[in-house]
Amino acid sequence: MTPALDLSKLTVAEKDALIVSLLPLIGQLEAALARIAELEARLAKLEAPPKTPDNSSLPPSKGQKADGPTGGPKPPRKGHPGAARGLDPNPDRVVDARLDACPRCAAAFPEDRQAPVQVYDRLEMPPIKPHVTRVRLFGGRCACCGERAVASVPAGLELGSPFGKSIQALVIYLHYAQAIGLERLRLVLGEIFGLSISEGALCNILARASTPLSTAANAIAAQVSAAEVIASDETSVRVIKKTQWEWVFVAAFAVLHVIRPSRGADGVRELFGAIRPRIWVSDRWAAQRGHADLWQMCLAHLLRDTQDAIDCGDEGFSAALRWLLLRAIAIGRRRDTLRDTTLAQYRADLDRRLDRMLALPRRGEAAERLRRRIARDRGHLFVFITDRDVPATNNVSERALRPSVIFRKVTNGFRSEWGAQTYAAFRSVVSTAKANGRSVLDDLRTALATEPNGMAVAITG
Repeated sequence: MTPALDLSKLTVAEKDALIVSLLPLIGQLEAALARIAELEARLAKLEAPPKTPDNSSLPPSKGQKADGPTGGPKPPRKGHPGAARGLDPNPDRVVDARLDACPRCAAAFPEDRQAPVQVYDRLEMPPIKPHVTRVRLFGGRCACCGERAVASVPAGLELGSPFGKSIQALVIYLHYAQAIGLERLRLVLGEIFGLSISEGALCNILARASTPLSTAANAIAAQVSAAEVIASDETSVRVIKKTQWEWVFVAAFAVLHVIRPSRGADGVRELFGAIRPRIWVSDRWAAQRGHADLWQMCLAHLLRDTQDAIDCGDEGFSAALRWLLLRAIAIGRRRDTLRDTTLAQYRADLDRRLDRMLALPRRGEAAERLRRRIARDRGHLFVFITDRDVPATNNVSERALRPSVIFRKVTNGFRSEWGAQTYAAFRSVVSTAKANGRSVLDDLRTALATEPNGMAVAITG
């Protein structure tokens, strides 16, 4: 063991020499400390629980399924008793197969002794081909005054694009709802529907649809802005190689999609202006807060945060909070069977339980962050308990965005601004039709009927 150095016995020159000899070690020590800090950060990251769809905002597609058993006989698949296809109430044709003679003794089998024993349907798709209407406008020179005249155009058969509203609605639906690209869409229409159409004509159909779909979306926006309860969410979208944001605003019977360059609150203020709904339902993103008189925090997002804190080792506060949130959601599902006074008592009980949980011990930074957040926003947790029109989560808006996420993954976004805005208007029409239990294609045809069938201008992009 090296003996301690008595600095009092060293001369000034010896001390200077010692300092000079130690200077390189100081630099090495600083590098070593920096390396230790880096390794500790990496170790903490490796030891942290992995992010999954259950404890974070990762989508379900990012989750890993558990490995199934390998080898051995496969377990029998569970069936669905009584889930057979029903008979069509209005068949196009009925074929009766009757017995002419007994298959055993060949005796004649009269019709009045026979009854249906087996009844089933056989479905076939008839050949699909376009219905072509040729319009001929007759005219000539008047024998009386010499004026040349041409017959008036029949309503709905105006000169312009040869493709009618039914074809336009089908093209828009297959492209935007089923994410079929223009080249493949041209092949689908040709091979399945017998319709010869170019990619340029498809672009023209989409471009012409922008105006009527935007008109329908504006009417939906008026319904959404007048609603008392709004649920909102947003997701990214690529427009001309830049990231923009698709917002969705869900009311009781209207759903509005808009695409804006920013994820900030300006897009919300642009839509609602001075209008303030009664209640807003969203996640914790700051841009979605402060737009209504009351705010209901999405409990589904909060449950994932509690699971993350539990995975990080907190079995006290986080586990108790998770149980409380699940209890609140269960109460919310029974609201229709409970009286208002009972719901008020349930909410008071939830608040009392939350008071006790906030005093529970916590372990880990994730639990500390969760506790601070709950203490700050506790007044926004249980608004839905006493208000029957308010959902406990904003899952309805996440479901409305799911088709857009799939469209983004399949197509990689839009090559033009008008394409993005047309898609947002289309999704508004489709989502609103589904929210009201109406046919998507019928609502598309109704929206397109507001657009005159004029000559198309070629648009690329």
